[in-house]
Amino acid sequence: MKKVLVIDDTDEIRTVISESLKVYGFATTVAGDGQTGIAAAQNESPDLIICDINMPNLDGFQTLTALREDEKTATIPFIFLTGATDKTDMRKGMELGADDYLTKPFTHRELLAAVNARLEKQADQKRQSEKKLDELRGNITLALPHELRTPLNGIMGLAGLLIEDCQSISREELQESARYIHESALRLHRLIENFLVYSQIELMSSESVKLETYDGYAPVPVLEVVPDMVRKVAERHERTNDLSMDIAEANLFLPAQNLAKIAEELADNAFKFSAPGRPVRVEGAFQGYRYELRFTDQGRGMSPEHIEKIGPHMQFDRRTYEQQGSGLGLVIAKRLTELLGGQFQVESQIDKGTTVVVRFHVPGS
Repeated sequence: MKKVLVIDDTDEIRTVISESLKVYGFATTVAGDGQTGIAAAQNESPDLIICDINMPNLDGFQTLTALREDEKTATIPFIFLTGATDKTDMRKGMELGADDYLTKPFTHRELLAAVNARLEKQADQKRQSEKKLDELRGNITLALPHELRTPLNGIMGLAGLLIEDCQSISREELQESARYIHESALRLHRLIENFLVYSQIELMSSESVKLETYDGYAPVPVLEVVPDMVRKVAERHERTNDLSMDIAEANLFLPAQNLAKIAEELADNAFKFSAPGRPVRVEGAFQGYRYELRFTDQGRGMSPEHIEKIGPHMQFDRRTYEQQGSGLGLVIAKRLTELLGGQFQVESQIDKGTTVVVRFHVPGS
């Protein structure tokens, strides 16, 4: 049984709404003022709140603001009850986070329709969230065990062989085993680093933090950061011959480590999802008042639906294609770019390749 909290300073209106909803199968709680309503919402966690705007002491706007600031009550659907048709009041309520309005006088049918509409919308949002959560669980189930175990198994296996055969192993075999152990450790280290970076980014996003882009930072020459990082990624994939770059000089007021991370993840994504022998091109140039970096590959590409679903641990068609990675690289680059005030764009066609574009404003240009 869904529970509705009714907040109104008029006894008659509270009773009419409460009794009407009970007839239609709802449980109801009533409060005669905003402060009492806030306490009731915190204690009873109703499925929906109906609240009058014009109340003494704490009006409907103040009541809604207090409820939205409390984590426990922030997402409860909220319908304002008003006798006025002032569009200014309606706009102010919506800006504060109200979900709907019910104008007095109203019929029983209008009341029921408003309540059901809000509850159905909330249920639909919950279904969509559950669907996305199920997709995330599925992608984590596919990606994480493989990504964690593969390098760890390599380290443990080779280390075990070295311990067992330490007396008979040749110098060349020792060096080769050490190289594989080192590569596996680097892969594991990068995976852990990306999880930590992504966690920090999501925390900043949830707190609406925006990274400073010039105060406190010296201008960073793009040519001192991006080309070197992209070459390192190409070497890691053993594809230096596939790489071409045409990067114009520019000074960006960004943290150098953030710019390097964006370049690393986008270059890694381009090499990872294109076959050896296929070119990967990185370009940098001014476009008006913005500096634009483009990472282009000739890989298998993405559909518009895939681009729309870019997110953490999201690797499309992983069951069809064998691939490394946790699915965090592209979303880390996207989130970082946005936190730095930049623009992030993906252009892609199936079987033709992908271009990822990041743009940053250049002060004074």
